[in-house]
Amino acid sequence: MDEQMKRLQHFFQDHAFGVCSALGDKLGIASSSIRLFFIYASFLTMGSPIIVYLGLAFVLNMRKHLRRSNSSVLDF
Repeated sequence: MDEQMKRLQHFFQDHAFGVCSALGDKLGIASSSIRLFFIYASFLTMGSPIIVYLGLAFVLNMRKHLRRSNSSVLDF
């Protein structure tokens, strides 16, 4: 059981959106503290921080894709 939990934890850490890490880097706060904040806030507010988290993940993902494609749409 312990091995499955570790594999699940590593899966989420490797494949998550990286929102907590990005916020932690920008703000100078440990990403584990930010994760705990999202977890506690989600329980207290019935899940509304999850919407914020997914919105931030979308923005970070779009920024990553925009950085990759430095060429203009009109360039042929």
